[in-house]
Amino acid sequence: MYGLINRAIKDLVIERAGEAAWKRVHHDAGVQEDEFVAMESYSDESTYALIGSASRLLDLPQEEILKEFGRKWITYTAARGYGELMDGWGLDVGSFLDNLNQMHARLKLAMPRLEPPHFEVFERGESSLVLRYWSDRPGLSPMVIGLLEGLGERFGTPVSVELRSARSEEQDHDEFFVTWQAATPGSA
Repeated sequence: MYGLINRAIKDLVIERAGEAAWKRVHHDAGVQEDEFVAMESYSDESTYALIGSASRLLDLPQEEILKEFGRKWITYTAARGYGELMDGWGLDVGSFLDNLNQMHARLKLAMPRLEPPHFEVFERGESSLVLRYWSDRPGLSPMVIGLLEGLGERFGTPVSVELRSARSEEQDHDEFFVTWQAATPGSA
């Protein structure tokens, strides 16, 4: 994964528990780097180790860490120069999700080692959709829930996410039911 992700994990730990907690997480994870270059690629194993260490040392389930990380990722990346890019791919939760794969394809031009997940929107309604998520990286569905909730915050509309079915031996993807508050006439 790119360093931007590990930097965001570091910032999340420091925000929640302080610099000393980050030092413990970093040491416990056995990750050599303490600073991460945003556009440099790091092993997935180091990222998973940081998440596992943060879970143990902050005494929080990994699912909770991943969900919080996903929620914060939206504002974190927007504040680090990707906000305008995000704005160009949708003006609301639904349109953004409709265009998410195209945004990842554009990012891949600048980040050639990027291995983004794949998303497909089904059953699109005015304020709901079914989102299918494929990734080579296991165990990240709680992060996707957080990302979707973070998009709701970005667009100023509460989002509710239900994991309808999880990736398994019989199914190669996770499926989420996503709803959000529909805009009311005159509210814009």
